[in-house]
Amino acid sequence: MKSTALNAGTVSSATEANKDKRKTSRLSRYMVSPSVLVLLLWMVIPLSMTIYFSLIRYNLLYPGDNEFVGLENFQFFVTDFGFMAGMSNTLLLVGAVLLITVVFGVLISLLINQAFWGQGIVRILLISPFFIMPTVNALVWKNLLLHPVSGVFAAIWKFFGAQPIDWFAEYPLFSIIMIVSWQWLPFAILLLMTALQSLDQEQQEAARLDGAGPVAMFFHLTLPHLARPIAVVVMIETIFLLSIFAEIFTTTGGGPGYETTNLAYLIYSQALLQFDVGLASAGGLIAVILANIAAFFLVRLIGKSLTEKQ
Repeated sequence: MKSTALNAGTVSSATEANKDKRKTSRLSRYMVSPSVLVLLLWMVIPLSMTIYFSLIRYNLLYPGDNEFVGLENFQFFVTDFGFMAGMSNTLLLVGAVLLITVVFGVLISLLINQAFWGQGIVRILLISPFFIMPTVNALVWKNLLLHPVSGVFAAIWKFFGAQPIDWFAEYPLFSIIMIVSWQWLPFAILLLMTALQSLDQEQQEAARLDGAGPVAMFFHLTLPHLARPIAVVVMIETIFLLSIFAEIFTTTGGGPGYETTNLAYLIYSQALLQFDVGLASAGGLIAVILANIAAFFLVRLIGKSLTEKQ
């Protein structure tokens, strides 16, 4: 009898606990639902309008002509010469900036991870460019550093008796890569420098006692330890670099020709310079699809890195 009563009490307690969990879960859903609804409206309405505009012929110069054209805008955008130029420039820009920020981020992080006088000030100075607005960053490079007459680089060239270079005319895409790399390098340094703080010192001491040199320790201890933060740097930077616009708009305007036009600037050009909202909407959807594909593979890359680390 006692065991039966005990079992009944246990079942009753479990039932009450399940009821409390259901009530808590229901209350949590009710509390979260307003923010979820706002987020859905924030995303669904613009996306729906973009899809709608991409399927019609809608030019701001001829607002009355809203003929349904299906996938014509997508076909025209993909087959346009500007799309291939913008796509190749986007890939070159993203790939070059990632390579520069990761390589120099690792090297600089290793240097400033060593104890020296003024280490805190140096760290602050290295990280500070990341907090400068992209437009200000581009203006500083355009007017103070890369200007062919009064820029710092021109003064250095003249000092050594060389002819100053008009960077934005002769090497426009390389100039944009320098500007963007200078702004995103501190982000990589910040993450990688933080990751180096958690590197096991006992492993390093054991490796030194076993006779491992600096190069062997870097490739067998430091670099594997930095695999996860490097993957995070690559993912976050790629997502933002795919939509670089302010630096191009402020310095080259996408030129000369299509030399520095990426997908983001090409969409801007279609929408606000040629007033073709339908074509720009189709380009925006294509850019979103490409960004999601890149994000998918990068998330899998990070997941693989985390699995191997565990």
